Amino acid sequence: MVRLRRTSRIVATSQRRRLGAMSVVLVGAAFISLAGCGEQPHDTSPAETPTTTTTDPAPPPDASPYVEPGVIDGAPHNGDNNAYRRPGDMSPAGEEAAEAEAARIRLVLKRLHEKKTWDSESVRAALTGELGYEIEKYDGKGKILSGELTVSDMRARYENDEYVTPEGTMIGLRVRDDACVTAFLQPTNYEASANGPFMETGCIAPPIGH
Repeated sequence: MVRLRRTSRIVATSQRRRLGAMSVVLVGAAFISLAGCGEQPHDTSPAETPTTTTTDPAPPPDASPYVEPGVIDGAPHNGDNNAYRRPGDMSPAGEEAAEAEAARIRLVLKRLHEKKTWDSESVRAALTGELGYEIEKYDGKGKILSGELTVSDMRARYENDEYVTPEGTMIGLRVRDDACVTAFLQPTNYEASANGPFMETGCIAPPIGH
């Protein structure tokens, strides 16, 4: 009887120990689960690249608001300022007639250039004497009375603090109302070209500066 009671006590004690160990395991597992619920899941997706917006730079405060087509430096109304240097339009008939006269004048200028003769008096004499042109004559109001040829010295230009008149001659021939020959002869070269009349100077080439 004594042995049976001791054996029963041993068995009961062993069972209590196993139950206690299982309780510890269950409590620990529950604690881990509760602790895991408070954590946020880690996001493994790539972060988005922040977007940036660009705007066109503002123009300088002193930039001109108006730029004409074809004007490289952007100066306002540059085309209008140089309109006096553009020849007028020629009709097909006017251009053909002017080209024919330019070819005649070019031959005379070539000969004079080879002779090193480019003063206005000699050029005037050659063009009126050899080609039969008449010098233009005007009334007191600037209206043309007769003739079609204008011959003059080269324009004076400012060099080294003084005005100098280069050697050579400027020529203008009025072929028709809408057609001219504009020519020149100077020590370095000569030329005669067909073009429409200029706004302010007729058939004579206008000055560079206005």
